Amino acid sequence: MTLRVVVADDQALVRAGFCGIVGATEGFTVVGEASTGAEAVAEARRARPDVVLMDVRMPVMDGIEATRQITGPDGADGARVLILTTFDLDEYVYSALRAGASGFLLKSTQPADLIAAIKVVAAGDALLAPSVTRRLVAEFVRRPAPPAPASQAPAAMAAITAREREVLALIATGMSNTEIAGRLAISAATTKTHVSHLLAKLNARDRVHLVILAYQAGLGPPG
Repeated sequence: MTLRVVVADDQALVRAGFCGIVGATEGFTVVGEASTGAEAVAEARRARPDVVLMDVRMPVMDGIEATRQITGPDGADGARVLILTTFDLDEYVYSALRAGASGFLLKSTQPADLIAAIKVVAAGDALLAPSVTRRLVAEFVRRPAPPAPASQAPAAMAAITAREREVLALIATGMSNTEIAGRLAISAATTKTHVSHLLAKLNARDRVHLVILAYQAGLGPPG
């Protein structure tokens, strides 16, 4: 299976670099390029990629709004967005995650890590493992949008089990499956099953979406 990628960045040299890396890797193909957010949305709808590499600061339409449109109900069916940023604590990234991005990547990332990140996002997971992403998530969850009252939490939240709630609360802290398994004294396979059930029951896009839902339901840690 060939992974289809759209690259969106307003800097031609940066865009060419990412396209070169992706296009030269077996099993990957670049199906579109964009220099503005509006072009990114158009290319995603046209090419139906697996992953869009999205810059944040672009003219006409920024990467946040482009992400929202691509991952929204009228967006590119199944496309996932991986944010590209120069700064690991770029304020815009928090908004991009809320807009539906599946993770973020620094532009200084090594080629092998870029390819690995695209694979992770295409598989439906989120980039929560790398240390730099852990810092981002830690900062993100300290500054969530005002949580909805418990009465407004998704109705599906009532359908999850007590153990699944425990797993969801730990996901909200940025823990990996291995760390959750160790904390709850269960196997990694069992943890993965709980995460899969949570994604299905809560109709969540990915792990980042689970973090947001957990905080909206009041499952985040104090402070």
